[in-house]
Amino acid sequence: MQRLTKEASNLTESEYATLARLTTPAKIQDFLDSFAQNWEKRGDTHMSPRRVLLEGKMHCIEGALLAAAALWIHGEPPIIMNLSPKMGKGDFDHVVALYKRGGRYGAISKTNHAVLRFRDPVYKTLRELALSYFHEWFLITTREKVLECYSKPLDMRRFGAGWITSERDLWSVADALSLAPHYALVPKGNWRYVRKADAIEVKAGSFTEWPKSHPRT
Repeated sequence: MQRLTKEASNLTESEYATLARLTTPAKIQDFLDSFAQNWEKRGDTHMSPRRVLLEGKMHCIEGALLAAAALWIHGEPPIIMNLSPKMGKGDFDHVVALYKRGGRYGAISKTNHAVLRFRDPVYKTLRELALSYFHEWFLITTREKVLECYSKPLDMRRFGAGWITSERDLWSVADALSLAPHYALVPKGNWRYVRKADAIEVKAGSFTEWPKSHPRT
């Protein structure tokens, strides 16, 4: 696949150089981890990679888009995928960037939690990858596991390259993910057998990286 050039990306020399230094998925993940959590204190955002670099903070879809841009610069497809919890449970979707090594899938993930993070490239299918998030995705308040489905991957090349430097929020990307086909992970009859998280799991799941009181968020 053709690499995304600086000219095509419309990034500045400095912006492009920053992303070009992220030569592996692990380096991309380390870069995402260095950014504060975007708590959207001034309202909902879906910032472009350029705006994320300027703001110094991000949430999951913003991190996935920055990761996708970095992968594209290195000649890999800029693909993201949505993970959705059960509706009506008060939780939010989670978006990851996908990559492959040796024919196996991995994921790059920006999260404020200890578990919904980077995935090594050991998963044969996207279903396997999505299921790796199932056990630890539960509600702290009810201990209920809620991950329900994953989306068909979204190739960001369908939007051209303008999304990388857009000054506007990328609601069209969020809409495209929502409208993409989603595939159930748990047979309907098996939800009744899913065990709630126990006390030690809840304790472990309560750890967060960036508090809302942090000045960078």
